[in-house]
Amino acid sequence: LQKELLKYKQEARNLQGVKDALQQRLIQQDASVLQLKQELLRANMDKEELHNQNVDLQGKVEERNRLLAEYKKELSQKDRHLQQHQTKLDETLRQLSEASCQQMGLERELEHKEALLAHCMKRETEE
Repeated sequence: LQKELLKYKQEARNLQGVKDALQQRLIQQDASVLQLKQELLRANMDKEELHNQNVDLQGKVEERNRLLAEYKKELSQKDRHLQQHQTKLDETLRQLSEASCQQMGLERELEHKEALLAHCMKRETEE
């Protein structure tokens, strides 16, 4: 009986050792699972933050696109106004050029008539 008792005690110690090893392994696995859960939580938080940043950036892009469209519209209107003013300026310059030509012609005609008048006056005084 004592041999049997020693055998069962030895078996109980072996089983206790196995049990302790399994409990240690279970503790390690629980720690690993906890660490993985924490990493998953961090990853999900990072993912949510990136999603929120993406939404913010998309909103900013849409706002900038809206502003860009407004600026393009304003620029187009200013281009049209500039073309209208350029056309008016060209017409005014053409009229000024015509007036200048007419003035030069009138000045030449005046000089010619003054010369004729001076010649006539000179002839009259000589007579």
